[in-house]
Amino acid sequence: MKPVKDANSAGIVARDALQSDSAAAAQPEESSAPASITTDVLPSDAAIDFDVPALPTEMLLEMYRKAVTIRLMENALLAAAEEGQIGGAMHTAIGHEANAIGAAFALRKGDYITCTYRGHHHGLAWGMDPGRAIAEVMGRSDGFAKGKGGSMHFVSPEHGMMGANGIVAAQVPHAAGLALASHLRGEDRVAITFFGDGALFQGVMHETFNIAAKWKLPLIFYCENNRYSEMTPIWRTSSIEDIFLFPRSYGMATMQIDGNDVEVVHAAVSLAAERARAGSGPTFIEGITYRLAGHMAGDLETYRPPEEVEKQEAYGPLAVLRAKLKSRGVDEESIAGIDEEVDDLVDEAVAFAEKSPWPDAAETYRDVFVEAATGDA
Repeated sequence: MKPVKDANSAGIVARDALQSDSAAAAQPEESSAPASITTDVLPSDAAIDFDVPALPTEMLLEMYRKAVTIRLMENALLAAAEEGQIGGAMHTAIGHEANAIGAAFALRKGDYITCTYRGHHHGLAWGMDPGRAIAEVMGRSDGFAKGKGGSMHFVSPEHGMMGANGIVAAQVPHAAGLALASHLRGEDRVAITFFGDGALFQGVMHETFNIAAKWKLPLIFYCENNRYSEMTPIWRTSSIEDIFLFPRSYGMATMQIDGNDVEVVHAAVSLAAERARAGSGPTFIEGITYRLAGHMAGDLETYRPPEEVEKQEAYGPLAVLRAKLKSRGVDEESIAGIDEEVDDLVDEAVAFAEKSPWPDAAETYRDVFVEAATGDA
């Protein structure tokens, strides 16, 4: 992917890429299978190649700070889970940071997002406070949902975060409903829904593909393809090789991109949002990424070799973003300074969450039903 100064020329090339047919899908030289079906190919070998506008260095620094915050917060959550401070299953998105950050920076305040139970990175990318986010995962009253949502049901409407979901693909039609509401109200809002490769073969995905394309809803489908449906590699579950191609059967524009590069993600989501706001309907984006931690806290990871993880880590979102910053003249000392500042911030966030009180038992019955209006009807 080569940065260009002219964003308009990038958009023209990207539009052509969106409409390309299956013959345009690149085949990585190292593998007989395309990027979306294998577990060891690098995200940069994604099939769709288009010119990407270079983002301002200050924005990249802000993105880097956000990425480090997400990474350190999730590391802290893994440690808390090992100490027994988190009840139930807890899933991290270590290695997925660029997908969340690139998309969040490309969209507007007021747009909507839904995501999977692996959604901490989206919450922070969209502006959720780390302390309150950690408190939510720990089930404390200072959490965004007063500790009731926990890790798998992150929600904060004030940030556009309309809910993570523990049911595979259940968040997808929710996003379609949000997009439909925006359309009917004549608003200029876009909805984006994130899901993993394992959700692609759920019936509700295809129902939503069809109706979103039929009604030209302002909706972005974003597959964070980390190559594993929980513990099962995608090549064991998918009968097709290029998963980004089959949503085209619904008349939808699709593309497969490097999901570990924030500039690439930003460019792709910006283009998809532009199409959605113009009334051109939904776009399917497959962001090739890799999950560097286990499926959930406590995962023994016996299903993949350590060498595979090490290979992918060298090309992970933080490594890619650090290299970009250095190429822009940002010195190692400045990058290390951000790392230290964020480390202190996350320590403070953990301390805040640990001091947060447990919810009162009466909270069990609150926020369940709409309270009746007082006064005369």
